[in-house]
Amino acid sequence: MSQTQHRPLRISPITAYIGRKNPRILLGGAHQPTLLRYLDGWPRKGGKASAFLLQFVDTAQPLSGYANDQFDLAVIHAPDADNAAVVIHDLTRIARQGLITLG
Repeated sequence: MSQTQHRPLRISPITAYIGRKNPRILLGGAHQPTLLRYLDGWPRKGGKASAFLLQFVDTAQPLSGYANDQFDLAVIHAPDADNAAVVIHDLTRIARQGLITLG
């Protein structure tokens, strides 16, 4: 593969252990169906189905109001460059796992 060719971006499921029976998940972005696709393949505790406790947030809304480790997973869609540092800081504080998608 030459230097000018780019590999396709692939969406991979996050496969870490879920600590709660019903994991709390924060999804931030404008297009909710796309955000939900990031949950495909997320592991189930003991191989059993579980309900996800989903909360949607607009990317313009600050994450600073959420408590530490409030979510098992947070998926944030492409924060703008001006707010990226703040979003990353809050994301690592409020969620045990996080994913920031590219725009």
